[in-house]
Amino acid sequence: MTDAPTPAPSAGTAPDTRTRPWHGIMVATALPLREDLSVDYDAYAEHVAWLIASGCDGVVPNGSLGEYQTLTDEERARVVRTAVEAAGDGARVMPGVAAYGSAEARRWADQAAEAGAGSVLLLPPNAFRADEETVRAHYAEVARAGLPVVAYNNPYDTKVDLTPSLLARLHADGSIVAVKEFSGDVRRAYEIAELAPGLDLLIGADDVLLELALAGAVGWIAGYPNALPRSCATLYRAAVAGDTATALPLYKSLHSLLRWDSKTEFVQAIKLSMDLAGRPGGATRPPRFPLTGETEAAVRAATEKALAEGLN
Repeated sequence: MTDAPTPAPSAGTAPDTRTRPWHGIMVATALPLREDLSVDYDAYAEHVAWLIASGCDGVVPNGSLGEYQTLTDEERARVVRTAVEAAGDGARVMPGVAAYGSAEARRWADQAAEAGAGSVLLLPPNAFRADEETVRAHYAEVARAGLPVVAYNNPYDTKVDLTPSLLARLHADGSIVAVKEFSGDVRRAYEIAELAPGLDLLIGADDVLLELALAGAVGWIAGYPNALPRSCATLYRAAVAGDTATALPLYKSLHSLLRWDSKTEFVQAIKLSMDLAGRPGGATRPPRFPLTGETEAAVRAATEKALAEGLN
């Protein structure tokens, strides 16, 4: 029988050790909704402030975890303004600016700049299987808003793969400063470093955190810190420091939760874990519905196990 992992130490507001706004733990924030499914901006502001006080470096509003596809334009803009105000420093905020059209994505990047955000996160065109020249034009247009652009490679949902060679071209174009790598193929970290040594690698999926941290990642666009920020902060900082004696036991203990970040039900799973941890998780907007049956039981059991071990 193995010993339980040592609980992560309680953290106050961690010093901001980032050298660039997109470095460190940038939490892809879940969005609290009221019973009528309207946005609870007060709860969201409190959540953003709590994440930073709990050792995270910043937040990514209006990502998929924030259900941006279901928001009205007014809601989406107000979420960004709320995040900037609650974070107390716009450099800590990286809004997602994905949209079907390049013009609309550019408009959201302009809005992020006006709100005082420090960078933006951008998917490739996802209305169709865009070719390389289309992808390059898309990123160039959004970069004209003037904020640093972090590319988001999610070939599963977008059907457009930002391969290492394409990322190198986007970086050479001056269109991107970093990539959120969500392909799950950790081998790409080394090819990206070879082809685009100035491009920052950000961990894009919670369940490959240790592997990409050891491969040189300088940031983590994270899901599960919404529920367990202190333990996740301890894990991340140990991993990027190469402290595997600390990181590996904690990673093994958390992995049954972290892998939900890569599953179809990741929004509901993370919100359920938040509820169990005493955070404002709550409902999701249709077409997402609450977890049921074996899926709900699995998330609940993994969360309760982590909480019982003192992870927070």
